[in-house]
Amino acid sequence: MRIVNTPQEKIKEIKEAQQQFFASGATLETDFRRKQLKKLRQAIQQWQRPLCEALWNDLHKSEEEAILTELSIVEGEIKNHIANLRKWSGRKRARTPLKMMPSGSYTMSEPLGCALIISPWNYPVQLLLNPLVGAISSGCTAILKASPYVPNVSTVIEKMISSTFDSNYIALVQGNRDTNNALLAMRHDIIFFTGSPSLGKSVMKAAAEHLTPVVLELGGKSPCIVDADANIGIAARRIAWGKTLNAGQTCIAPDYLLIHRSCKERFVDAFKRELQKLHGNDIKKSRHYARIVNDKAFERLAGYLKEADIVTGGECDAAERYIAPTLIDNVSAESPIMQEEIFGPLLPMLTFDKQSDAIEFVRSREKPLALYYFGKSSEGRKVLRLTSSGGACINDTVMHIANENIPFGGVGNSGLGQYHGEESFKAFSHIRSVVTTPTWLDLPFRYMPYRMFGLVKKLL
Repeated sequence: MRIVNTPQEKIKEIKEAQQQFFASGATLETDFRRKQLKKLRQAIQQWQRPLCEALWNDLHKSEEEAILTELSIVEGEIKNHIANLRKWSGRKRARTPLKMMPSGSYTMSEPLGCALIISPWNYPVQLLLNPLVGAISSGCTAILKASPYVPNVSTVIEKMISSTFDSNYIALVQGNRDTNNALLAMRHDIIFFTGSPSLGKSVMKAAAEHLTPVVLELGGKSPCIVDADANIGIAARRIAWGKTLNAGQTCIAPDYLLIHRSCKERFVDAFKRELQKLHGNDIKKSRHYARIVNDKAFERLAGYLKEADIVTGGECDAAERYIAPTLIDNVSAESPIMQEEIFGPLLPMLTFDKQSDAIEFVRSREKPLALYYFGKSSEGRKVLRLTSSGGACINDTVMHIANENIPFGGVGNSGLGQYHGEESFKAFSHIRSVVTTPTWLDLPFRYMPYRMFGLVKKLL
C-alpha cells in the first residue's frame, strides 16, 4: 500500500472551514467537548480490530502489544479528560492584593484555536490520537497529519476520523514531506509535533514565521544506568522488555547501557535468559517481536553491526526487515552508534567504576527524553537530582508514559512542552488572567495627579 498526498487545495479548504467553525464558538461549551471525547472513545473501540490488523501489517506488532502500548493509553487519556474536564476548564479564583481592592481576580482557559498535529510512525495510533484528546478537551479544532511510513495504519485512522467527525472540526490529511511543508507554511494557532530533534528544529523554524506556539516531543539517547547494588535479574528483565518493545523503535527505549563493572558479566547472562523468556528460543518466530519499519531504517541499523563486538544477537534478515535484539560490548563513546538515537533493538554497553563517572557521562551529552536507573531508590533519586531528562524511572523502563496523571515531555534537545492529563488540556489552551472591578467605588489615589502618594506608597 502506498499513501497518496492530500491535494494542497483540499488542505487549504479544510483549514479555512476549521477556522470558520472555530470562529462560530461551537467548540466552547464543555458539554460539546465531552460529547466529542466520548465519540472518539467509541470510535477507537469500534475500530480496534482494523487498527490492530494494520499495526500488524505495518510493524508486525501483536494485538496484545497494540492494545497495551497504543489503544489502552489513548482510552485512559480520554477517560481522564472526560472525568476532569469541567474542573480543568472552570474559572479559578486568584488572590487580589490590598492595593487593588475592591477588585477581584481569576483565571479562565480558552482554546488556542486551530491545531496542527503531526505524528510519527513508531506508535502511529497513540502518538496521533493522544494529542488529539488534548485538542478536543481544550476546545480546539485539529488537522491531523499521519505518517506515510505506516500506510495501513494511516489509512485506517483516516477512515475512522472521517466517519466520526466532520472535517470542518477534525480532519486527517496524508502525504510525505511535501505535505508537511505545505502544512507548515500555513498559519496555525498551535503545532504539536512528535519526531526527531532535527525535524523538530524545522517545525520550530516554520512556526517562528507566524509566532505560533509549539509542543515538540522529540527523542535522544536515553541512558540506562545499572549500578553495583541493582537487582540484576529484575534489571535484565525490564531492560530487555523496554528495549525489545516495538523492536526498540520507541522514543523512550533504553538507548545505551551504563553498567557497573562489577555486575557486567552477571547482567549479560541474565539478559540472554530474559530475552529467551520474552520471545522464545527463535525470536524471529515470536509473535510479539516487531519488524523494522522500512529498508532505509534496516540498512542504517545493520550498518552499526558491521564493526560491533556482539555479545548476543546480531542476526539480520533484510527480506523481513528483522534484526535480533543485540547486546554490544566494548563500545567507544565516540563510535557512530553512540552519536545518534539508535531507534532499534541494539543495546551498546559502557562500563563505569564510580557512580559519579556515569553521572558525568550523562551530563556531558544532550538532555535525553528518558533516564533509567537500577539500584537503591535513594541512589536513584541522587542520580536524578544531578542529571536532567524529560522523564525517568527508578528500577523500571518506559512505564512513566503509561500514567496519564503525570506529564510527559522532553527537555532541551529532547523536546519542548508537556502533555498527558491536565498538561494536555493546558498545552492547547491559553490561560487568561482577568481582573474585574466594581463601579460602586472608584478610589482617586491611582489617578493623576496622584494625591496622598505617601500613603499609596505604603500599600504598594
